[in-house]
Amino acid sequence: MAAQSKGEHRIGLLNGFAAYGMWGLVPLFWPLLKPAGAVEVLAHRMVWSLGFVGIALLVLRRWAWAGELLRQPRKLALIAVAAAVIAVNWGVYIWAVNNGQVVEASLGYFINPLVTIAMGVLLLKERLRPVQWAAVGVGFTAVLVLTIGYGRPPWISLCLAFSFATYGLVKKKVNLGGTESLAAETVILFLPALGYLLWLGSRGESTFGTEGTGHALLLASTGLVTALPLVCFGAAAIRVPLSTLGLLQYMAPVFQFLLGVLYFGEAMPPERWAGFALVWLALSLLTWDALRTARRWGGARTAKAQPDPTPAPLSAPVPEAVPEVVPEAAPEAVPEVVSEAEAVAPKPVG
Repeated sequence: MAAQSKGEHRIGLLNGFAAYGMWGLVPLFWPLLKPAGAVEVLAHRMVWSLGFVGIALLVLRRWAWAGELLRQPRKLALIAVAAAVIAVNWGVYIWAVNNGQVVEASLGYFINPLVTIAMGVLLLKERLRPVQWAAVGVGFTAVLVLTIGYGRPPWISLCLAFSFATYGLVKKKVNLGGTESLAAETVILFLPALGYLLWLGSRGESTFGTEGTGHALLLASTGLVTALPLVCFGAAAIRVPLSTLGLLQYMAPVFQFLLGVLYFGEAMPPERWAGFALVWLALSLLTWDALRTARRWGGARTAKAQPDPTPAPLSAPVPEAVPEVVPEAAPEAVPEVVSEAEAVAPKPVG
């Protein structure tokens, strides 16, 4: 049993590394689609994603959720909001990468956890622990420093962070699996995207049939680029603790940042380094606080799980196994309330 558990954990870790690794390296893919513009690439991504996700659902034979969703107008409305927000996120990210703004795009996913927590406080009236307040304050200072350094607010980063934080909160309310949710979102996006591509073709401005077979196949593969990391993430999410996934998620923006600086050769003046350093300090505070809370909760739950010294009768039920520690959940023994927004484990979708 222990060997099987270790094996499952190893498989989960490998899938987690694969998912975040692919998300981190995706800036290398979008430039390959030129001369297609960002909107055309976005439309192809919407259309082809539905095809690949549909195949995945056919293989998994998971369709029961669709009928249930159609009978819940409120959930459908939330899915529509999620679809609109993720379309903005995808479009801005593709545009940023193809216009030499990979570093600023990576910043968006670095500050996303801070924005998620801030939205939890402002919209959901959640309470934070002092360390979390400090992290949010450091993050706000970082944005000010970067605004001075850029000579303007880092709009790309803020747009990516706020759109993805909104997407995470909406998906939390919808409470659908990753593959199912993406399928519902792409169904909503499919007709507008297909209509745009047909309109583009009628004007003779589509690159799908005019730039050769290789280009057409690359555009079609946008669906695979979208779906494959999500499949790996789903395999990881059911095998490793959320605390581990929370740490792995920083792989993607780190890879993107390194690609922007080392591969694409984007400038990093001192003031930009200072802003990024403040963001990394804020994330370090959040990570330390989450790990500390996890340890305190683990100790409290272990103490509660200790057997009573009085011998139990033979008919007494066997205690359930103590669940894995998830730092985002609020432990009973810790007086501070853990932000609900922390429970959102965001997945970079650039």
